[in-house]
Amino acid sequence: MSSSARRRCGGVELLLLLSLSGCSAMDVIVPSSINALNGTTVKIPCTFTSCYKMDVTRFAMNWTYQESSNDTEETVMSYYKKKGMVALQTNPFGERVMFAGNLDKNDLSITLSDVQLEDEGIFNCYVRNPPDRVQGHGIIHLKVVTELPPPRDSTIAVAIGASVGGALALLILSMVVVKCLRRHMKPELIAEEKTEEEGKLDPDVVAEEGTKQA
Repeated sequence: MSSSARRRCGGVELLLLLSLSGCSAMDVIVPSSINALNGTTVKIPCTFTSCYKMDVTRFAMNWTYQESSNDTEETVMSYYKKKGMVALQTNPFGERVMFAGNLDKNDLSITLSDVQLEDEGIFNCYVRNPPDRVQGHGIIHLKVVTELPPPRDSTIAVAIGASVGGALALLILSMVVVKCLRRHMKPELIAEEKTEEEGKLDPDVVAEEGTKQA
């Protein structure tokens, strides 16, 4: 068998193994948007999945930033074979941007400290992990606010839970009260029935009833 034929067979076997293992193409995982409080430090997450283990000699990655009112992307951080993840000196954030991920876990996250209102914009996470042929791309919209919005969903959930819990408590209390009343009323009814029966057996009562019938 020729070398070219062997390579083709090897490629077919590799594709067959990947299909059997359920592995799909590279996928970059990022949140669609992040709210950052003015003056604080925010983490901008980016992770990726791949069928192939990262090869540091072929891996490539770039973080870019794009202002909301500008279509131009500026490179913020890049991956270098010998240095790893390095923030570019010309990036618009200076020393405020730092790598906060873990390459061994496919985590490419960064942090931006002392967030300013003018930092609002779009962060792009580009990933290439050969032999994956498709370049991964994640887009995160950073929104800078002066006050974080309240967690509406959790508040509503707590309110609903409290209402349901209160209704159940009232229902249980009502059932207990009714049960207690029934317990107290039952002996009284028995006593009244017993008194009536004893009255029927009293000789004086029987004689009086006999006189009335005569």
